Amino acid sequence: MAESRTVLAQTRSGKKTETTFGRLVRSGALLNLLYIPALLLFFIFIFYPFFKGIKISFTNWDGYNQDYKWIGFSNYSRMFTDPEILKVIRNTAIYGIGSAVFQNVIGLLYALFLNLNIRTRGLVRTVIYLPVIISSLIMGYIWYFFFQYQGGAINDIILLFHDQPSNLLGDPNLNVWIITFVNTYQYLGIAMVLYLAGLQSIPRDYYEAATIDGAGPMQRFAHVTWPLIAPAFTVSMVLNLIGGLKLFDVIVALTNSGPGYASASLSSIMYLLYFGREDAGYAATIGILMFIMISIVSITALLFLRKREVNA
Repeated sequence: MAESRTVLAQTRSGKKTETTFGRLVRSGALLNLLYIPALLLFFIFIFYPFFKGIKISFTNWDGYNQDYKWIGFSNYSRMFTDPEILKVIRNTAIYGIGSAVFQNVIGLLYALFLNLNIRTRGLVRTVIYLPVIISSLIMGYIWYFFFQYQGGAINDIILLFHDQPSNLLGDPNLNVWIITFVNTYQYLGIAMVLYLAGLQSIPRDYYEAATIDGAGPMQRFAHVTWPLIAPAFTVSMVLNLIGGLKLFDVIVALTNSGPGYASASLSSIMYLLYFGREDAGYAATIGILMFIMISIVSITALLFLRKREVNA
């Protein structure tokens, strides 16, 4: 009876009793339900294929037939004794580390230049960033017409001075660096944009104070600019490192991993093993190696660069 009078009093006073659902809405706890679709997609397209790949790596599956058998660690022992794998790992490291270094150095130089008060800097930024929005496969084919043996633009110039063209893409000592150059050219715009964002967030007062203290351009860069763009450097370095380590499209367009496996990366040799040799089990094993390599390198770089941000 007392409870009925309380409810009646609240109703007459215009107040409503808050339900459990109302408290959840007001606290924002129901917002956690919005994670479910993203987690579901992540599980379907990331987790499930990853664990399926681990399972396949212990089989002799050819990628097409329904019948296959377990072979234990045979694919892994084969991988560790394969003489081509060390070469492929070296190429992958060059693509990852080389591209990341070149992209960040050139991207930072572009950002420093375009951060100046230049009349056409908007147009220059667009031109530098434009290759990023082009498909990597198309970009590879565009550069193929420059480097190809017969009728390539570079060889047409070489023929003006020599009798024979140069097999640039067929030279194992050159093709890896040519692929690294093309990847650097295409994605240095990302590094430039990240550094521009970092540079434009630095208050001008810092530079004015450093100038008053007698600091020159190099001193201002070393003691003001470089420490304050440390977060941009971290993001750019890790993103470009991961992108280079999983490089695939440009390799397929320029050399298709050849000659032999001279320019192959871990991702491109996986493609050749699966579709060329119908060796899906071994290709999955290479995929696990690539996952481990990218994880170790990227996490190590991230932790090291985060520590640098704190100490900068």
